[in-house]
This record gives sequence, C-alpha cells and structure tokens, in this order.
Amino acid sequence: PQMVMITFDDAVNSNNFDIYQRLFNGQRKNPNSCDIHGTFFVSHKYTNYSMVEELYRVGHEIATHSITHNNDESYWTDGDKETWRKEMSGGRDIIEKFGRIPRGGVLGERAPLLRLGGNNMFAALEESEFLYDSSMVAPLQNPPLWPYTTYFAIPHACHGNFQKCPTRSYGVWEMVMNEFDPRELPGDSTEQVSGCVMLDSCTEIRTPDALYNVLTHNFIRHYEQNRAPMGLFMHAAWFNKSPEMLDALEFWIDEILATYNNVY
Repeated sequence: PQMVMITFDDAVNSNNFDIYQRLFNGQRKNPNSCDIHGTFFVSHKYTNYSMVEELYRVGHEIATHSITHNNDESYWTDGDKETWRKEMSGGRDIIEKFGRIPRGGVLGERAPLLRLGGNNMFAALEESEFLYDSSMVAPLQNPPLWPYTTYFAIPHACHGNFQKCPTRSYGVWEMVMNEFDPRELPGDSTEQVSGCVMLDSCTEIRTPDALYNVLTHNFIRHYEQNRAPMGLFMHAAWFNKSPEMLDALEFWIDEILATYNNVY
C-alpha cells in the first residue's frame, strides 16, 4: 500500500478548526472504509484544548510542537538537553492534561521552525520516551526515504542552513520529511532542482492547478518507486489566506481515494 501522511503544525483554535473539520469531514474513507486522519503537531500558545480533545476523539493523532514555539532559531539549535526536555516533554504533559488525552497518547514531536538541536535534542527525546521525531528534512532525491531509526547514521545529508543533526545513536524513530519536487511534471533527471518540504512554503505553487499538478507528480514519484510514505506537511493559515488551495487539495485527495484501492 501507499501511505499519504497529512500533518498540520502549530496552535489549534477557531482560526483553523473549521478547515480541519472540512478536510476530515467523515465522508472521505480509506480503502478499509475507515475515515482518513491527520497528525497535528500542536504548540501550546493560542491552542484551544477542547478542540484538541475533539480532534483526538474522532481519531486524529496529536503530537507536540513545543510549549513556547520560540521564533529565535538559535534557541532551538543551541538549546541544551534540559531546554528540549522541558519544551517537548512539557508540551506533551500539557496536551495530555488539558486535551484529556490518555497518558501515552502523544507519541511524537516536531521541532519548531524545523530547527534541530543535534544530540541534545535527541538525548532529551530518548530520555522522555518519545517514539518518534518528525523534524529532519531529507533533500530531494529518488527514490524518497522511508522512516528510519536513529540507532544508526542518518541515511541522507544533514539538510538545511546550519542544521545540527544528531551524530550519536538514539532509540528514536525519525519520521523523515522528504522534500517535494516543486515541478508540475517530471523533468530532466540531470536538472538541479531544489525541493521544498512544507507545501505552503513552495514558492512554485502559486495556483490551485499548480498544487494539483505538483501533488500528482510527487504521488507518482512515491507510488511508482518504493512507496515510501508521502508527506503533506502544511500550516492551516495557508488555507485561510488562499481558500482555493484547500479546494484543490480536497479535489486531489478525493480523486486519489476514488482511483486507487491501496492508498491510505
């Protein structure tokens, strides 16, 4: 089967809850006739926890995106183990308490700004017994990468400006973020293309048609190669700003679900 992962980052509140309810409307079903679901990386500030509780109740995965979501990149890059532990383990505690999610229901986290904290970050995650991290970006490559454990060396370059990847072994899964090919159609394999990881930060995606074509191109790229999970990593604010993009995303999801009986 081909897995497609839908994730949203940042606070859950009345600015975006209706978008989530529209996308996950209970009408879109996987081939096993269960509803499609997403993962929400929730940061604490401005979050309405009754909405988080409701997302969890209907079957979505809730993960933490830190307490402060500090916008100073060096805070994360240079953060010590204790900073990362407080931010992530503390964020999980808050979600489980105020979102009334059973203890152990929050399994993963994503670093704010996707700024990795190297060994300090992963040591904190391991000690806090997180199952996975989903912050590491794998540069655009064919075939894309499957999730991997950090017991061994990471199977790709440490991608990004001044990123600090772990250099030691940790018992944490990495739900790696494969970059998108921003082209609407497969191009020349020798052409140098820079990928983008967040759908809403792809400067090439300016129109709903472009979004549809880029999604289709990348879906085929995953499906016809090694069926590594395809990630749709987004911020809901994008759809507030450009509602026509939500239309295109919904159209694409509905078409994929109608066309393939092995895509979840």
